[in-house]
Amino acid sequence: MSDKSWWASYTEFLADRYPDIGAAALEHLWISAIAVILGSLVAIPLGVALANTQNRFIKSCIFGLANLFQTIPSLALLALLIPIMGVGMKPAIFALFLYALLPLLRNTYAGFESADRSILEAAKGMGYGSFQRMAFIQLPIALPYILSGIRITTVYIISWTTLASLIGGGGLGVLIFSGIGVNKQELIFTGAIAAIVLALLADYMLSLTEKIGPKRKRINTGLPSTV
Repeated sequence: MSDKSWWASYTEFLADRYPDIGAAALEHLWISAIAVILGSLVAIPLGVALANTQNRFIKSCIFGLANLFQTIPSLALLALLIPIMGVGMKPAIFALFLYALLPLLRNTYAGFESADRSILEAAKGMGYGSFQRMAFIQLPIALPYILSGIRITTVYIISWTTLASLIGGGGLGVLIFSGIGVNKQELIFTGAIAAIVLALLADYMLSLTEKIGPKRKRINTGLPSTV
């Protein structure tokens, strides 16, 4: 009886609060998507540039800085941003953006570095310019790495976005921490399950796009496979 009464109470809670739950879920996705998109716009071109430079000092500095952001605890980073950016969605997005940089940068760099140097030298000998080598040889090979980086980063960011509510950023964390504050299990359970479902759905959808990467490895290289 107790299980049935709890389930009946929970379904009644969902029926009553579904607009708020839906709004929190959309806000959660919005915050996560902006952070991942901004991270991709910065980290992917930067990873390409690092893979095509021989300056080890620059590589070490940039990777060290990205790694530094990754090692700062989430709550500490949010607390550091409050005096600078205040509270709300902007500092939350900026913190998540910083966390998104390292996995995107690392995967992009690894993908472009995985291109066989002998193939690149052969392409150079055939008259390919640096941009042509990057676009027609390195990029198709690196694409699976880049997509994998976006997939992993998105799942992580969706989970970390639950902390955005601590500085007024919104999202599903509002349900979780509100439930903790008033000791309401329905809020805690709903917020946690919704965040898990969003992460799983994002992982599944991105895994579908990731599968197109290997099919494009040899497209438009213009070189024999035995080179």
